[in-house]
Amino acid sequence: MNLNTVICGHLCVGSALPDPPFEFMDGEKVRGFDVELMQAIAAELGLTWQLVSYKGGDFNGIFEGLTSGTFDCIASGTTITPERERKAAFCAPYICSGQSLVCNVEVSPHVRSIDDLSGMIIGVQHGNTSEPVAQRLKHEGRVAEVQIYAYHDIGVMVDDLAAGRIGAVMKLEPVMRWLIRTRPGLRMVQEGITDEKLGICVRIGNDGLRQAINAAQARLQTRGVLPELVRKWLQAC
Repeated sequence: MNLNTVICGHLCVGSALPDPPFEFMDGEKVRGFDVELMQAIAAELGLTWQLVSYKGGDFNGIFEGLTSGTFDCIASGTTITPERERKAAFCAPYICSGQSLVCNVEVSPHVRSIDDLSGMIIGVQHGNTSEPVAQRLKHEGRVAEVQIYAYHDIGVMVDDLAAGRIGAVMKLEPVMRWLIRTRPGLRMVQEGITDEKLGICVRIGNDGLRQAINAAQARLQTRGVLPELVRKWLQAC
């Protein structure tokens, strides 16, 4: 493993909070799938896990932290895309997921899919992989407007949906299931809008660390640790 970017035995992991159930604050403690996975990977590598919170409003800005050395890797529910692969070196995917559509069924009971959004406003986070999907819907005249929220304002976005200020929200399915679990007026009306692979990434050129994380992740998969984390965090919400 290339230890040039791993300082004093710490594996510094970039993460954009909140993004439950991948990472979120529970009081003063950070919890979630990516948190426990990276703690397990760090332990496999004989390193101490250290979270570095990304504060930017555009998720795509998080990759600059790899180049600057702010963190060694990113684990933040990150979809692997060709554009992002030009900014970071991705490890093997740890899960497949897809965009989902959530609506306020009390305000818009007729909405069952993206085909029913004519004249409505759809909310997405800046830099999220839902953003180009929503923009394409607007370009095709299938939604009236796309409301873009700063990445860390996911709670504001869901509140606006609950209050009827926007008509729908698009986001990865595990995240939306978590966020609406205590909001009976909000319902996931469509899943599988996209097919996305999520994974950890490191700085381009840091093949030693990428290979080490891949090997550790594979061992966790073989021992059943990774599947159990998926069941605990991503399938139980």
